[in-house]
Amino acid sequence: MAFMEKPPAGKVLLDDTVPLTAQIEASQSLHSHTEYIIRVQRGISAENSWQIVRRYSDFDLLNNSLQISTLSLPLPPKKLIGNMEREFIAERQKGLQAYLDVITSHHILSNCELVKKFLDPNSYSVNYTEIALQHVSMFFRSEPKWEVVEPLKDIGWRIRKKYFLMKIKNQPKERLMLSWADLGPDKYLSDKDLQYAVKLLSSCSHPYIYKITFATANESSALVIRPFSEKGTLKDLIYKAKPKDPFLKKYCNPKKIQGLELQQIKTYGRQILEVLKFLHEKGFPYGHLHAANVMLDGDTCKLLDLENSLLGLPSFYRSYFSQFRKINTLESIDVHCFGHLLYEMTYGRPPDTIPVDSFPPAPSVFVVSVLESILTCEAMKNGMPTVSRLLQMPLFSDVLLTSSEKPQFKVPTKLKEALKMSKECIEKRLTEEQKLIHQHRRLTRAQSHHGSEEEKKKRKILARKKSKRSAYESGEEHSAKYSNSNNSAGSGASSPLTSPSSPTPPSTAEHASF
Repeated sequence: MAFMEKPPAGKVLLDDTVPLTAQIEASQSLHSHTEYIIRVQRGISAENSWQIVRRYSDFDLLNNSLQISTLSLPLPPKKLIGNMEREFIAERQKGLQAYLDVITSHHILSNCELVKKFLDPNSYSVNYTEIALQHVSMFFRSEPKWEVVEPLKDIGWRIRKKYFLMKIKNQPKERLMLSWADLGPDKYLSDKDLQYAVKLLSSCSHPYIYKITFATANESSALVIRPFSEKGTLKDLIYKAKPKDPFLKKYCNPKKIQGLELQQIKTYGRQILEVLKFLHEKGFPYGHLHAANVMLDGDTCKLLDLENSLLGLPSFYRSYFSQFRKINTLESIDVHCFGHLLYEMTYGRPPDTIPVDSFPPAPSVFVVSVLESILTCEAMKNGMPTVSRLLQMPLFSDVLLTSSEKPQFKVPTKLKEALKMSKECIEKRLTEEQKLIHQHRRLTRAQSHHGSEEEKKKRKILARKKSKRSAYESGEEHSAKYSNSNNSAGSGASSPLTSPSSPTPPSTAEHASF
């Protein structure tokens, strides 16, 4: 497909961040092996599910590919003899289910292409590296001054975004990085506005925004060229990683977990907040803050990937903030993501769960104060603080910024309006998704409560009481009917005192005289 060629009609823009869950429903033994029938579901809708069939050898192949992460994954061991016995198959099925639960709940693994292809082969059958190469090759036909040095394989987490190390032919020592990305489900700008906005990015000048050398887009994808940094990103600094290594290798299982020094936390945090404030004031949506999207230039942090929101790409932390209805604007998303980043800078690793119940000892109580305002359960219920509020907090308020570069980013009024409408559409899709998740969570809690052992006991006791009450009431009703029946029978018989055919009984005086 040529770079400026239109995409196929009816193309589905899948949100790759929607979690996949997998449940082994059954197993079937064939002549020489066992197949496991797995129900895979995307998101919360049971209707959005499908079946796949996998052998143990398929699991083993996937596990070997995931070894690059250096994580210890719980794949059941191989067994050559007795592997067709019923008891063994049942036990292995339990082990494979535990394995699926681990890889689908791990934030990085669950989003990687290897796992997605294993669980959803129909949606991820395309070779995105090959497509990216086709687009890049077409681009170089009209821009011959650029040359590809090497592909930077799997250095990012996105399935539909690929990277290449570049150089300019007449400047062979200067290294640049080209990124190609497919459009995502949150692309709401018109093709014309998108192309104009992407080209405008190279004119943006800010001390805390990483410079873009060249950017262009079409109706299906975008291509951006930046200087390549040997130092890498803020995440590379935290994890002591090599920038060119694959994402899974760099960040899944860090060898040394150690946070940054307090002054680095304060300075980098202040710089990031300043650029977020600048973008919010410009009406330019971001929503993609995480440590791997912050480039280091000496002692300065510079934001990467401003193009992501324009292209409609979902956020790295979307599966987290989509759980909380108060995080429903791109500004509040940026603050929530800043909380993740600050936690990582402080402790050298991401939080285990969100919300965070308690925080380990930190270099300063002021760090914990900021984290509590963003990542606790109370913060999720009340909503995120503003960027301006964070800048006023003691952790950042006394940081002296020394950069003399004047921020400059002129966004025409017409494009500002288009960006505003796009932002509203992104937020609307998020709000609708959050509403469905909230409803599903309530229903699941109700069903779980209804199916709990305690609740079952209560229902049995109530049923017994109801049965006894019903039997008692039935007995009383029967007794009443019997009594009424006897009374009716007595009143219907002929009495000598009342029968009309009997002589009138004598008076009391007559009785006395007689």
